[in-house]
Amino acid sequence: MASIAVQIVTYNSADYIADCLNSVILQSYPVEKIIVIDNDSNDCIKDVVSHYSNVYFVQNSINSGFVGGHNQGLNYAKTDYVLVLNPDVILDKYYIEHIIKFMQLNEKVGAATGKLYRDLDSYIIDSTGINIKKSRRAVDRGSGEVDQGQYDDMINVFGVSGAAAVYKREMIDMISEDGRFFDESFFAYKEDVDVSWRARLAGWEICFVPKAIAQHERGWKDNKSRKDISLKTRKHSYINRHFYIIKNDNIFYFLLHFPFIFIYEASCLVYILLKERKLFYAYKLLFIEYKSLKNKKAFIQSYRKAPSKKIYQYFKGIW
Repeated sequence: MASIAVQIVTYNSADYIADCLNSVILQSYPVEKIIVIDNDSNDCIKDVVSHYSNVYFVQNSINSGFVGGHNQGLNYAKTDYVLVLNPDVILDKYYIEHIIKFMQLNEKVGAATGKLYRDLDSYIIDSTGINIKKSRRAVDRGSGEVDQGQYDDMINVFGVSGAAAVYKREMIDMISEDGRFFDESFFAYKEDVDVSWRARLAGWEICFVPKAIAQHERGWKDNKSRKDISLKTRKHSYINRHFYIIKNDNIFYFLLHFPFIFIYEASCLVYILLKERKLFYAYKLLFIEYKSLKNKKAFIQSYRKAPSKKIYQYFKGIW
């Protein structure tokens, strides 16, 4: 039987973590290790997790972001598969079982996710994988739609949301650089897009398994102001799209799709100018990281196997 570890990175997540952990513990498929990496929370997360004797808890003294925390977690268990899980996700009892069985039967699949609901009672979808547009904007497939069976087919998708993604250890090792699976330049947000793109370049398939069900309560709620989110996080949420373009894009397809990229970029700049001028400082991050990103692109090309045509078949739509 293939082994799996579940790892969760928390930051002031005390209100969610118990429900999340309970759903992991109740999985029909045996979980070898449950790891919680806390990024210097100032709530009672440690007290909540201490009630779970079967959870390996790591308390960090700094906030290393979603990315740094999960890279840290990957060192604590060398299982065949790893479920990267957000603390505000509640898994159906058979979530892991459905995905592992599918991945075991399909050895070329390096990552998979299930059907995540924003509101399970109302059947409002949160994500059924990641789609990517010609503008290079990545979106959660089906987000905000009412589930009427339109996403009941098991299919290949461009990528999977890091909220509840199962990754194959062989794939993790293959595309990791200096032992880091997630690119720590990203800190948080869109690192799952980057990983998905890199995995596809390496020749791995990425799939959506509809029978695997979970509920995900987004950290950025509809009724929550963007001002409640730290400027650092908002800057990364914006500029990280540029990061994964620099690292993974093909110059021919970039130029082919440039009109769409330009229109989207111009729209973003108008929004920043009118609404969030402080986001202009995000371009400083791009300047600082540019050389490193180009070096990472060279590393990605060293293990690349998939032809461009196979990658860019997933780039559909404009907005």
